[in-house]
Amino acid sequence: MPPRFPGTREYMRYYADLHVHSRYSRACSRNSDLPHLARWARRKGITVLGTGDFLHPVWANVLRESLVPAEPGLFRLRDDLDREVLEDLPPACRGPLRFLLQVEVATNYRRGGRGRRIHHLCYEPDFEAAGRLARALSPYGDLASDGRPALAVDSRDLLEAVLSCGEGAYLVPAHAWTPWFGVLGSKSGFDGVDECYGDLADHVFALETGLSSDPEMNWRVSSLDRLRLVSHSDAHSPPVLGRNATVFDTEVDYFAIRRALETGRGYAGTVDLYPEAGKYHLDGHRACGVRLEPTETRESGGRCPVCGRRPTVGVLHRVEELADRAPGRRPSTGGEALKIVPLPEIAGEILGVGPRTRTVERALESLTAALGPELPLLLQVPVDRVRGAGEPETAEAIERLRAHRVRRESGYDGRYGSVSLFGPEDTGERWEKPAPAGGAGR
Repeated sequence: MPPRFPGTREYMRYYADLHVHSRYSRACSRNSDLPHLARWARRKGITVLGTGDFLHPVWANVLRESLVPAEPGLFRLRDDLDREVLEDLPPACRGPLRFLLQVEVATNYRRGGRGRRIHHLCYEPDFEAAGRLARALSPYGDLASDGRPALAVDSRDLLEAVLSCGEGAYLVPAHAWTPWFGVLGSKSGFDGVDECYGDLADHVFALETGLSSDPEMNWRVSSLDRLRLVSHSDAHSPPVLGRNATVFDTEVDYFAIRRALETGRGYAGTVDLYPEAGKYHLDGHRACGVRLEPTETRESGGRCPVCGRRPTVGVLHRVEELADRAPGRRPSTGGEALKIVPLPEIAGEILGVGPRTRTVERALESLTAALGPELPLLLQVPVDRVRGAGEPETAEAIERLRAHRVRRESGYDGRYGSVSLFGPEDTGERWEKPAPAGGAGR
């Protein structure tokens, strides 16, 4: 069944990925253009996708020329562009796709005698509001220098600028636990969202958990109970769209999404990588190859046991510092917390090759043509149907994934972790040399 669009009668949950970057952001793929993003979003099963980078003047022009209004506050690809995208996709992956105006902003400023570097996600319902935000922020930095502009403005003042642009505009702290750039990260100087945004903090009603944490970790901090937790991919290239996503059970409509985040009505939960796959899950010192559990860091006096320098304090350690309750409790505002290993990494394990190889690409094309987009395949399609399609190894992998029978090696200090589904005891011909899974982003 399709998701619910205005005028239809049935609700159906859908996936949204609302933290994306274009080719105009640093360290991003040149293929991060609208046709590639649209093609991969459909293959992943995403219904609403962030545009990324709408403050960048060149990308903003591309968006205005290529997108046309759809449901309230949302856009779709122009018909001629969308036809080209659909021609490259099997019928099973030709679901509806909408775009939502989104940008990540880095704020670099001083408060309380120390430097602050915090990243934020900003959302606007139309191009007029997006243009007003660009004009309001242009005095604080060069918007053309990077799709994720670095601006000399306080977080509180950025929030004020976003809110002043029009009805429905909102801001979400990005990858909140990342050591250097997250509002709750070990280097941020803040111990709470309210502390960062001051008198306007009540206008912040959602928090992006990031790739190195998951909802269960965030539920340990009671001050976050008032916030809806969201997960997004922070994709720097189209193939990693949907590795994290937020699940909605409401109309496909910008204002319905915003209302779901603010009130909880229509907010279903999140899809996350296992947080061990993120680059900052544990403490560590990459230069020395040292990875530390929080207890090990404390036992070593907060020093690298090899060189004696301070390691990077990871997300798990930081959560433990701020936690005021034990693991295992879900607050009333908590949604469903689903876990995945991306399908390219599963296929790479089975085939014994890297997840970005042409061999895996061909396998994914066959799988999604037969069984539909990636997220529904991993989370919803009956395993017997996967097995019946002639994919016994994939069916076994999905069974293990849904039972959380995974192997985890945690990331630290900017080094990616890995999560795998098979080990040396799996001796099937196609499983003899499993490749470690990995990710990108924070």
